Amino acid sequence: MNEPLAGLEDVVIASSSICFIDGDKGILRYRGYNVNELAEKSNYEEVAYLLIHGYLPSASQFADFQKALRQSRGVPAEFMKIIQSIPAKADSMAWLRTAASALATFDAESEDNSEPANLRKTIRLTAQFATMAAAIERIRRHEPVVAPDDHLDHAANFLYMLTGKKPDELSRRAMDIALILQADHELNASTFAARVTVSTLSDMYSGVTSAVGTLKGPLHGGANQRVMEMLEKIGTSEKAEAFIREQLAAKKKVMGFGHRVYTTIDPRAAILKQKSKELSQKVGPAKWYEMSEIIEKIMVNEKKINPNLDFYSATVFRYLGIGTDLYPVIFAISRVVGWCTHIMEQYKNNRLIRPLSHYTGPQDLHYQAMASRPSVAATR
Repeated sequence: MNEPLAGLEDVVIASSSICFIDGDKGILRYRGYNVNELAEKSNYEEVAYLLIHGYLPSASQFADFQKALRQSRGVPAEFMKIIQSIPAKADSMAWLRTAASALATFDAESEDNSEPANLRKTIRLTAQFATMAAAIERIRRHEPVVAPDDHLDHAANFLYMLTGKKPDELSRRAMDIALILQADHELNASTFAARVTVSTLSDMYSGVTSAVGTLKGPLHGGANQRVMEMLEKIGTSEKAEAFIREQLAAKKKVMGFGHRVYTTIDPRAAILKQKSKELSQKVGPAKWYEMSEIIEKIMVNEKKINPNLDFYSATVFRYLGIGTDLYPVIFAISRVVGWCTHIMEQYKNNRLIRPLSHYTGPQDLHYQAMASRPSVAATR
């Protein structure tokens, strides 16, 4: 048997019509639409419709979809009691993982894998993930939970539930764009985990819970949290260059740079860089953006490594008043619509995902009675 490719790199495991990436040219498209154009002209709710249905909605279709999303934001009081019982010191993604699983028990359609039921669950999950995320953070800060405002769009409502204040237009739009850019990214680790789970014909909630657990890892959803922690450690713009040069000299990884797919600049990074700059000028302090720009110049000019989505989403979220350890949860409230869309696609043409492994252990061993076995040091 041939040696396996580590991490399934360059191995095609599914056909999909949802997301297209050309890593060499820096192209990302949802259902054929360039993400740059969607970020410029669209909004998260419309992009969610596009991902779910495969086409952009008419005015009446969009109005109906918005109404369904906004009517689905509330979560049961009994469910809130469950997440309120989680210790405040718990990791934010541990909260969300528990919440995602618990939510299934309150959904009468949780075990119904039919397409109509899964469409309805996708709308509920997209709406309720934002509600859960805001509630989790409020509870952790020992603050009262803020109920959804059905007059606000998805991005504005999330920021309102999180902070208790209606956001200004710059903040709302920055949040909206960040959600658009994180909504899907082909077969990333969490999406793949979701598809593997439902390929067993398990339910959508199980798939989404698997995805949340996968996203929790710092090599996936936690990367922008590590970026912000790095900037906090640096502290000031004046110290940024020396810090990064020390990191490079010690051959340590600089978080927020490089990507398994893109060999050129991540198209999402440039969009969020502009929003970070605008927020730094209006909200401040400017040092977060200034440090980022210094680091980017060194990495691009000297190491020829481009920033990825996580690098500038870190400062955007800081300017929006989002706690650093909540960053992976923000990723999840955006990506949940992508997970659900991939789950529905998996169901439509399902085959159990069961890859092979390359065995490297011993062969042809024979059982020996315990008294005659040699003493072998434990290696596991």
